[in-house]
Amino acid sequence: MIEESILSKAKKVRLLLLDVDGVLTDGRIIYDSKGKDAKFFDVHDGMGVYVLGKLGIKTILITAKGSRSIAPRAKDMRVEEVYEDISPKSEVLDKILKKHKITPDEVCFVGDDLVDLCLMKRVGFPIAVFNAVPEIKQAAAYITLRHGGRGAVREVAELILKSQDKWKEVIKLYES
Repeated sequence: MIEESILSKAKKVRLLLLDVDGVLTDGRIIYDSKGKDAKFFDVHDGMGVYVLGKLGIKTILITAKGSRSIAPRAKDMRVEEVYEDISPKSEVLDKILKKHKITPDEVCFVGDDLVDLCLMKRVGFPIAVFNAVPEIKQAAAYITLRHGGRGAVREVAELILKSQDKWKEVIKLYES
């Protein structure tokens, strides 16, 4: 059973911000012989982001490290915006809040490592993936049961949608 304080934070969410490496991926980066990287993304996480968007909750990716593999995945999930090579990550938060006309209380951010700490401390609903570093877990209002890149983002999407009584709408999208 999820605590009422967590559900209260999730009910307010209008925008989801996600780190990439360690949150949307399991944190592993593969380099081929030409120095090009590849990442593993979880299909369930992608579906979670997609259905959030279908029900009016936008997702934005913010990563300290750019990669050619991020843009195609973001497009596939219908992500609103992608900010790459951002450090500190908090430098784009005010721009995002202004652009989307929302307050920090209406933002959920999911992180896993020290570079995420600045955003964890500024949003209304900070979340750490299960395998996050201790400092991120300490700053989190909620810690997922799933690992980063292994369904943690889907867990967050379901938490948000269920707290807002929108999960039944998701089921209706796929019943017929």
